[in-house]
Amino acid sequence: MKKLKRLFCLCLVTGLLIFLVGCPATAPKAEPKGMAYFTYFDTVSYIYSYASDSQEAFEANCALASDILEKYHQLFDIYHEYSGVVNLATINANAGGEALEVAPELIAFLLDAKEMYALTGGEMNVMMGSVLKLWHDCRENASKTPENAAIPTQEALTLAAGHTDIDALEIDEAKNTVRITDPEASLDVGALAKGYATEQAAQALKDAGVDGYVLNIGGNIRTIGTKADGNGWTTGIKDPQNTDQFAARVMLQDTSCVTSGNYERYFTVNGVRYHHIIDPTTNMPAGHFSSVTVITADSALADALSTALFCMTYEDGLALTEKLDNVEVLWITTDGTQYKTPGLELL
Repeated sequence: MKKLKRLFCLCLVTGLLIFLVGCPATAPKAEPKGMAYFTYFDTVSYIYSYASDSQEAFEANCALASDILEKYHQLFDIYHEYSGVVNLATINANAGGEALEVAPELIAFLLDAKEMYALTGGEMNVMMGSVLKLWHDCRENASKTPENAAIPTQEALTLAAGHTDIDALEIDEAKNTVRITDPEASLDVGALAKGYATEQAAQALKDAGVDGYVLNIGGNIRTIGTKADGNGWTTGIKDPQNTDQFAARVMLQDTSCVTSGNYERYFTVNGVRYHHIIDPTTNMPAGHFSSVTVITADSALADALSTALFCMTYEDGLALTEKLDNVEVLWITTDGTQYKTPGLELL
């Protein structure tokens, strides 16, 4: 039996990272059907149908998507192993050892991760595990004992950064094996995992003929098709300075929208806030922006780019996006200034 908690929702849930609202003049009469899941990727995931399909069809589609999310949740978990599954936690524990045979889905994901590394000039590096663990442990400690909150020492960060070489990740497609050659290195796929899994679920639904659905996997939004009236979904992007308000709104149709921000996960030391998006160049929290939102068809690409662009200057990030097709970006700086790609239409 799956260890899942499910909750039916009859309307959209407020308080999400990105809030979807229908246009009043064209909204369908029927309320969307919704399902919530509480165990995937340590966040809350929602599946919504605007397709006026039957409850039976909706539940079948949710089961299809949730099975995929569960599979990738287990494969990508770096903290827990699962019976009968060779996942990233297994690979990390075996660092420096022999190659391990893994599922083809994990091979495909890690190959994609290497492509994202090359595309972003190393800004999206799944081999940053040794550095990210130091920050994760400090954040956990600050949560449990705020009076003892501290950041990693520069010495520890420098030492850990010496074990982040992407070439330490060896992938043999022919044998379906993976090996980390450096015993001190480890994988951390937090910048890519949710987006990749979201896209896999969306593609499965599309292959099944589904239209008019919205996936919200921990704030990673993936819309499938349009609503029954042919319109898309108006999407609010949070104001990092006041997260009860929106800094901008966009329209989504059969695409994805992912935001990386400095306001969701952080801890404070001596009055200074340290967020969770770590710049691989400095090994410190990136300081260029408060949030970066990427809109593009592929949720995996959107997820990877939102993190990478957060760690790059606006000029470098814009230069990267100009090389890509159908990628739109909204940058919000720490003082609230907004920059966007020329093709992004704000409402």
